[in-house]
Amino acid sequence: MKPAYRFIIAFASLFLALVVSLFLAPTWLSPSLLFASPDSTEALILFRERLPRTAIAGLVGSSLSVSGLVFQTVLQNPLADPYIIGVSGGAAIGGAVAIILPASTGHLGVPASAFVFSLAFVFLNLMLARDRTGKLKGYEVLLVGVIFNAFASAIVMVIKAVVRPEKVQEMLLWLMGTMSSDIRGFFEISLLYLVFLVVFLALYRNSIGLNAIALGEDEANVLGIEAQRLLKTSVILSCLLVALSTSVAGLIGFVGLVVPHGVRLAFGIDHRFSLPLTALFGASFLILCDSLVRLLFPVFSTEAPVGVLTALIGGPVFVMLLKRQSSPRFYG
Repeated sequence: MKPAYRFIIAFASLFLALVVSLFLAPTWLSPSLLFASPDSTEALILFRERLPRTAIAGLVGSSLSVSGLVFQTVLQNPLADPYIIGVSGGAAIGGAVAIILPASTGHLGVPASAFVFSLAFVFLNLMLARDRTGKLKGYEVLLVGVIFNAFASAIVMVIKAVVRPEKVQEMLLWLMGTMSSDIRGFFEISLLYLVFLVVFLALYRNSIGLNAIALGEDEANVLGIEAQRLLKTSVILSCLLVALSTSVAGLIGFVGLVVPHGVRLAFGIDHRFSLPLTALFGASFLILCDSLVRLLFPVFSTEAPVGVLTALIGGPVFVMLLKRQSSPRFYG
């Protein structure tokens, strides 16, 4: 398929997701509200609730999907998920601590704390995942991440056991992933998108190197790519994207697993195209998942966390990929 057709499909899916999220979920709003008076009730719902929420869902979906694609490439593991290297554990502790502290009552307290703890866990992981020669090993990154997440889970359980019930409910909602973020301002959302754009462009500059390292570290070195440097840079940049998403939406799993595999199967593994396509389809996927959660509100009389829905979709996909993997090399 020609590259132009691939992007036409990706942008069409994103446009469809935006229409559903802004005008259909959970109740119908007329597109004419875009040009109507901003003082009406329906316009306030559109501009102050649905539009910021949709923007955050798109940002989080793109961030998790792009980071998942990069992790699966540089770690040479098709089952690598953005949360498996300890980012989610750090975010969970940071968010839980911020929720229970009175000093974090500001709407930026939880995102800021989750972001800082995420990065702390990531850099600790990168320090521990080196061999005796100082080289970063992909499989050790995964193993250390699993241990970190288990440790973080225990810490969060202790916190839940000692805090008030209302705080536990708030904590659980955040840990399961939600688009009901307190971040609604245009400046704040624009700043988040600016960070995403800078990190994405830095990753895209290495798209040729990612194609090489997909063949293996030794093969990349033969082709003139500094594999170790690329590995470290890609992991750090991807972790920044995951920390960014978890800081505003909590823990949303499997997006970084499902979307990259879907893009690879449909459009190939060339990172010059798969990186931007993954970003677009990731945004579409999470926007539609969040829209479905809102559409189901009348059925359950409550809004389920979007992380629950992505887990219901991603769980079977994970098992399918695990069954299909018959060799340790994914891109062979």
